[in-house]
Amino acid sequence: MENYQPALNSAFHALADPTRRAVIQRLLRGATTVKNLAEPFPIGLPAFLKHLRVLEESGLIATQKTGRIRTCRLEPRRLQQAEAWLAEQRALWEAGADRLAAYVEREMPEEPKP
Repeated sequence: MENYQPALNSAFHALADPTRRAVIQRLLRGATTVKNLAEPFPIGLPAFLKHLRVLEESGLIATQKTGRIRTCRLEPRRLQQAEAWLAEQRALWEAGADRLAAYVEREMPEEPKP
């Protein structure tokens, strides 16, 4: 798992920002142009392009330029890696909670009912 740490760090850093998460959410519906992606955000294009750069460098999106039009698309592999890491963590947390519940049930006698 250590081989994935830099990629996961980069993905989680990119996903930490609400603007970038909104971009990812939009791209789940399919590829689109930078202009269409930027339209709903109340920030200038240079600031928006910085968000796209972070997403692209993290491997979460890919861009392609055709003439003057730049199109963005989701790269699901990086999201799948992050999801797999989260699933591993969830399994560990749930196993720990199950052990704690079993311990409490074993060590704490039931109170008599009145």
